[in-house]
Amino acid sequence: MHDAMIAVKDVTYSYGERTALDGVSFDVASGEAFALLGPNGSGKTTLFRILCTLLAPQRGSASIDGLDVVRDRAAARTRMGVVFQSPSLDIHLTVRENLIHAGQLYGLRGATLKTRVAASLDGVNLSNRASDRVKTLSGGLQRRVELAKCLLHQPKLLILDEPSTGLDPRARDEFWALLNQARAERNTTIIVTTHLLDEADACDRVAIFDRGKLVACGSPDVLKQRIGGDCLTVATADAVAFTNEIATRFSDIVCTTVNGAIRIESENAAGLATKLLREFGDRIQSVTIGRPTLHDVFIHETGHRFDEASEGAGE
Repeated sequence: MHDAMIAVKDVTYSYGERTALDGVSFDVASGEAFALLGPNGSGKTTLFRILCTLLAPQRGSASIDGLDVVRDRAAARTRMGVVFQSPSLDIHLTVRENLIHAGQLYGLRGATLKTRVAASLDGVNLSNRASDRVKTLSGGLQRRVELAKCLLHQPKLLILDEPSTGLDPRARDEFWALLNQARAERNTTIIVTTHLLDEADACDRVAIFDRGKLVACGSPDVLKQRIGGDCLTVATADAVAFTNEIATRFSDIVCTTVNGAIRIESENAAGLATKLLREFGDRIQSVTIGRPTLHDVFIHETGHRFDEASEGAGE
């Protein structure tokens, strides 16, 4: 019996002079939905490959259900089902044929294989499409086939790399409903890489990555509480110059300039907005107040916007 389904300890990985992962450590509990959130190049895909046993850490260790991903690679693979970002289906075969071939790779045969294929199709609501060729299915339905395939051997862990890529909002909601169903029925642990803030927000905990470093980890609500209030964004013609003016006039206001706008975290954002408009009304183009989001957490921890390209990390 192990306390954590996934344990990552001081994992480091570099591509030449580029550091993709820099001393990353965290645990994922059994039955938890856990998101690896970060922009492109932040390191999350490299970590996905390490957890899938496709790469070995250059320093540190990672384990699945107590099994080291390097020493116990074969055994660790039996514990997991993997959905890659790129499709792994044969589009010229039927849905059932794809599952049969996948089941055989997992060592399933005969009546057991037939039963598992039927159960997986039923679990993702595709029993009525079993005889259809995959190329005739929509992107959302093909993603369901991917999920059915990786559930065949009833894994304890599902690892998914950007599973919502290319899906419309409805298909994404349906896909996540199936994932949560697997959690509810078998206490399946889910770890997902994503750059979608709302997708991460729906998970139990989130690990936020930037430039190869784990900058924050916790439940979405706890992470948002780090902001200590609301977020106020001020648009002006010259954000840098205006930031200096605010700092000179009000020593208790801490401003940062992000993507050409002024950002202020405040426990009394409404009162602060009124104060700024009174003092600098002719300089302000607009003022926006919002409750903290994971994007605000990312800015708070890194000093830049989530959609700015990460530099210095290669994947």
